[in-house]
Amino acid sequence: MELTLLDYLVFFIFTGGVALFGCSFYLKSKGDADAFTKAGGNVPTWVVGMSIFATFVSSISFLGLPGGSYSGNWNQLVFSLTIPLATWLAAKIFIPLYRGIGSVSAYQFLEDRYGYWARAYVAICYLLTQVCRVGSILLLLAIPINTMFGWDIGTIIVVTGALTLVYAVLGGISAVVWTDAIQGIILIAGAVICALILTFGMPEGPGQLFSIAAADHKFSLGSLGTSLSEPTVWVVLIYGIFINLQNYGIDQNYVQRYMTAKSTSEAVKGTLFGGLLYIPVSLVFVYIGTALYSFYTAQPGLLPDGVTGDKVFPYFIVHGLPTGLTGMVIAALFSAGMSTVATSINSSATIVFTDFFKKFSARDKKFHMPVLYIASAVVGIVGILIGLAMMKIDGVLDAWWKLSSIFSGGMLGLFLLALVCRKVSRPAAVIAVILGLLAIAYMSLPVFKSPFHTYLTIVFGTTTIFLAGFILTRLFTRKEVKAK
Repeated sequence: MELTLLDYLVFFIFTGGVALFGCSFYLKSKGDADAFTKAGGNVPTWVVGMSIFATFVSSISFLGLPGGSYSGNWNQLVFSLTIPLATWLAAKIFIPLYRGIGSVSAYQFLEDRYGYWARAYVAICYLLTQVCRVGSILLLLAIPINTMFGWDIGTIIVVTGALTLVYAVLGGISAVVWTDAIQGIILIAGAVICALILTFGMPEGPGQLFSIAAADHKFSLGSLGTSLSEPTVWVVLIYGIFINLQNYGIDQNYVQRYMTAKSTSEAVKGTLFGGLLYIPVSLVFVYIGTALYSFYTAQPGLLPDGVTGDKVFPYFIVHGLPTGLTGMVIAALFSAGMSTVATSINSSATIVFTDFFKKFSARDKKFHMPVLYIASAVVGIVGILIGLAMMKIDGVLDAWWKLSSIFSGGMLGLFLLALVCRKVSRPAAVIAVILGLLAIAYMSLPVFKSPFHTYLTIVFGTTTIFLAGFILTRLFTRKEVKAK
């Protein structure tokens, strides 16, 4: 099926409408840093929840999960199964903590415990993670647009990044959370429709889909072996626990949403709703990848040579969906991806503003918005450059997981240490961070040829910081007691 005028109209009208909707929040955030960074703390609970969900799903899940399960199996679903633990801990510990401190920055807590150096260290780790996230999402947005219109992927990345930057600057966090909420609903509907069309579009009916997939072990969650050099079930499970604790516990993208809610209880409700919603939706996404495998295995002539991995689902969207629905699904994907990029830009600018500028500048409020605008521009431009650099990578989701694990710098370990140990000396914390960075360097740099899978980088980094800080604190405390 070729694209029709209706598909083009739906795509451009839908995308343009979302962009204008985001820009319409300009008057609410104009000249007000508080409105720009936390929407005045007056966002409805369901919007907070859907925004948290959309932050997780974005275009990384929409294209990456089907691409991964098409090429492999349901190994990536193991990651989603760790979300309940993370959201429960967020509800019990992290949300009350941040709401109690009252700072829009997730990292004020570390300064209170260790001093400013810890806050700056984690803020820098966060910024590195976010620019990689922006680049990954921009690339995953460019793939279906390239398939649909034939435009150059590099050009799409640059143009999309620039448009999203304008939208993020004009609308602030209010625009981000509201567009997230709306597009999250559309994305769920689009995914379910695609799954149903694939299931009932098999030449011999739905049974053929399952028989082909089962014969090739496509429903497997992965190896149950004990190897730490492969993405076994256990490796992905432990990675998911650590990365989701980091997401819901210390990631500014999520913490900032906690602060937009009307109260602590509303923030908790929104977080549980948004986090748990991702589990069944991610199941739909990995199912789509498996269904695509069966669909094109049964009809090999429908899939051109060279269309593999992350490119298969976009190809199906263009050539396998009914007229009009193709334009809507790509527009929803495109708009949701833009809003997710806007989230990273807004949150990163907030960190630059609160953790660096306000810390060292006593200037009046007239400088607040220019700093937020400039920081947003820098993050957006760097993200675009990273997206261009990632164009030659096959398997963007896998690349994003590895980069986020590396650049997170084991910062979760420092938070856990502060929560568990009430009296951690600064020297112990500094030494622990240094040891954690050495562990991350060993896991990440090719020169060391680490035998462990890259997913375990965050696990080793976090564990090293926590254990080293805990042990050193005990040693320093004993020395102080003996000295007395």
